Amino acid sequence: MKIDINLLNEVTAFIWTEADMLDHAEYQAWLNLWEQSGAYIIPIDPLQTDYENSLNYAYDNHHMRLLRVQRLENGEAISTSPKANTVRSISRVRVIEQEDQLITLRCAQNLREFRKENLRHYTADVTYQLRYQPEGGFKIHRKIIRLVNSTDTLTGISYIL
Repeated sequence: MKIDINLLNEVTAFIWTEADMLDHAEYQAWLNLWEQSGAYIIPIDPLQTDYENSLNYAYDNHHMRLLRVQRLENGEAISTSPKANTVRSISRVRVIEQEDQLITLRCAQNLREFRKENLRHYTADVTYQLRYQPEGGFKIHRKIIRLVNSTDTLTGISYIL
């Protein structure tokens, strides 16, 4: 299998940028990374593939992403006080498929959260579908976060995974 190093570098830089935005609560900039029709999905069962007909921690369309960011920015959700400090590490980035302008990639995400004097660790297998924009750059079409231990670890979080 031939690896397109330039494409791999471009998508890796894009998802690293997204991770940095989320760790620094740059939610409006994060919203601009998305296609209007994009879906942000966190299934309860990491093996689930029928997200539309299953229970999920999150299944956000554009409107729900806006509401999620609004709650985080104005402190309406009790889980946002006090604010969690997060640091994400993204690794093992692999382009799975490239069809026209849609690129599917998979990576590992390790997220550390420090809140209320507690340190938590979330590990996930993340699948992105990125659409290359003719004017340059990528937009997120779909992001699926499959938490490794999702059934027993996800508590009230005050950030976006």
